[in-house]
Amino acid sequence: MSQVKPTVLVTGGGGYIGSHAVLALQRAGYEVVVLDNLVYGHREIVEEVLKVELVVGDTSDRALLDRLFSTHQIAAVMHFAAYAYVGESVVDPAKYYRNNVSGTLTLLEAMLAASIKKFVFSSTCATYGTPHTTPIPEDHPQNPINPYGVSKLMVEQILSDFDAAYDFKSVRFRYFNAAGADPSGLLGEDHDPETHLIPLTLMAALGKRESVSIFGTDYPTPDGTCIRDYIHVTDLADAHVLGLEYLLQGGNTEVFNLGNGNGFSVREVIETAKQVSGKEIKTVEGDRRPGDPPALVGSGDKARKILGWNPQYSDLKEILSHAWQWHLKRHSLVE
Repeated sequence: MSQVKPTVLVTGGGGYIGSHAVLALQRAGYEVVVLDNLVYGHREIVEEVLKVELVVGDTSDRALLDRLFSTHQIAAVMHFAAYAYVGESVVDPAKYYRNNVSGTLTLLEAMLAASIKKFVFSSTCATYGTPHTTPIPEDHPQNPINPYGVSKLMVEQILSDFDAAYDFKSVRFRYFNAAGADPSGLLGEDHDPETHLIPLTLMAALGKRESVSIFGTDYPTPDGTCIRDYIHVTDLADAHVLGLEYLLQGGNTEVFNLGNGNGFSVREVIETAKQVSGKEIKTVEGDRRPGDPPALVGSGDKARKILGWNPQYSDLKEILSHAWQWHLKRHSLVE
């Protein structure tokens, strides 16, 4: 029996957002192949949890990509393979330009050679820099303030040029703070090193960390701490499937913000984590970090209108509850 839905290559499918996108694709009936160099991705997630084919390799390996595209009937590519530590990008920009820009360009050229012209790109709200308005719309000026954001903006420009020159169609998702875990408990957030507020806070609740740091308490916000738009990773993954289907149905190149349209402060996140976990969480207050805007909140209206995206888990307590259950399971504290 011929398969109804085509095969999608997911780069970085062993990572946090990539693995949730693989799961969403599977649930929507797609065949998936994962390409991951396993620098941050988890082999066991791809092979044992998701049970999809894993090709271990790098997007900068043109010979590997050519082989992959010639031996698989790939209809589209979802691209998550990027380095994403803002602080690291400042001290080692070469690493970010080599992987995020040059590696992506190699991937795009290999796709063109194989006549694959549908691309879903994991971009970021970091391309906006410090916002002038909130919630941030897609036509807000892009003025990134770190090499990570610049590297993503460069790829966005490449995609615009590829569309004009080669009729290469892409959907770019600029998203805000991915958070939470698959509600079924199958997948969750596991970075090394971990830099994200929610997992750091939950690790402190578990006693795996002594405390959680609050960087800056003097911002012009109601409680003095930074405000961020937290979006459930399952909602993010669903948007990627909708973006893919939009392209497969002949949609033009588009860009969408993925945000809930409202934000929560650092203190609110920590207080909610205390409620969800039932644990005390020690905090240490420190100075602001350079490059941290007071508030980052995105408008998801365009994705709702054009893609029919409808986030299911916008409540902070629900996002944290899913993450907490997964952390308990991950650290073998529940059956």
